[in-house]
Amino acid sequence: MQIHCSVAALAALVIIAGSASAQGRGGRGTAIQPGEQCPPGTTEIRPRTCMAPEFAPPSIVDYRPRNTLKVPEHKVPKAKFPVIDYHAHVGGFLTPQRIDSLRMHMDALNLGMMLVTDNISGDRLKSVVAAVQATPTMKDRVRIFTGVRLQGAGGAGWAESVVKQLEEDVAAGAVGIGEIGKGFGLSTQKADGSLLKIDDPVLDPIWEAAARLKVPVFIHTAEPEEFFAPIDFNNERWLELALFNDRRNGPGTGRPTFADLMTQRDNLFKRHPKTTFVAAHMGWHAQDLGRLGKMFDEMPNVYAELGAVLYDIGRQPRAARDFFIKYQDRILFGKDSFQPEEYPYYWRVFETQDDYFDYYRDYHAFWKLYGVNLPDDVLKKVYYKNAMRITPNVPSASFPR
Repeated sequence: MQIHCSVAALAALVIIAGSASAQGRGGRGTAIQPGEQCPPGTTEIRPRTCMAPEFAPPSIVDYRPRNTLKVPEHKVPKAKFPVIDYHAHVGGFLTPQRIDSLRMHMDALNLGMMLVTDNISGDRLKSVVAAVQATPTMKDRVRIFTGVRLQGAGGAGWAESVVKQLEEDVAAGAVGIGEIGKGFGLSTQKADGSLLKIDDPVLDPIWEAAARLKVPVFIHTAEPEEFFAPIDFNNERWLELALFNDRRNGPGTGRPTFADLMTQRDNLFKRHPKTTFVAAHMGWHAQDLGRLGKMFDEMPNVYAELGAVLYDIGRQPRAARDFFIKYQDRILFGKDSFQPEEYPYYWRVFETQDDYFDYYRDYHAFWKLYGVNLPDDVLKKVYYKNAMRITPNVPSASFPR
């Protein structure tokens, strides 16, 4: 008797056989068709065969596997070269009583200078500048960025008032504008109550004044792209979004999409080519360096600061190294929140070729980091030379040439 067996029937027999084998081992094997995914609570143990764990699985916050990898470790407590932190929030230190204690932390880490981006202006800026200048050990190691009042943009006399204050702040010692916060584009309102878009022409007088005064604009746009995505088990930032409800910008919130905000931001950068812009957090493109490279190629007036995205840089060491070398004149070191114990993770990523080591915040990243091992000439540019080139009134005597 001749037997005819279709391809589909043969595939079904293979799946059944695999399922039977899995059933024999653990009793919970489930066959799936090509292209299907394993159902919730199971994992694929071989092609098209899913199985559930025999034991109750841990939660994402409880699973902390011990690292058994034995490889050389090179801890780097102090940066190889002096560093300018382009994204420093150290407001609590900027009093006459505490400024010198900031110096001790900076010396231990080899931070040559802090650029304070706390968005301060007017009399408060003058008092902070005066306190720094009155501290001999710190007068050449701290510089201040001013803030600009965006809320109420477009109201009567608004533009003239904001530009006048900016001019006064620069005359008082401010060396840049920023950090312009993430609310810009998400929640900041115009005088008429409508949402202020990042590329709104009503803001042009500010950016034109920045170009005239030759001060950079440090701007934080949006949040990581995953913060705008559905909060499901495919979202690699699920834990952070589950912990912090103020970071949820996805469907149902009524907020602009990530793509909308990036388009508005790029429109702004392109419309003001004479203004120097620094995109905080690498523009939230550290996980998509090709996108950031395209920005650099198209917008020579744009730089990027790398605060709070080390988790993305350290998980792609080869691609990141190539990117930093190619765009070595466009990247600035920054840390964001001032936690002295966290800086050495940056030094280790940039200065070593270590394998598979921890990041400092579990809820940011559940993966490990790798050393990028940047060449010395690139390190110097990222650590301080690029910042000095685009920022006025930054003393250079204590930095290597």
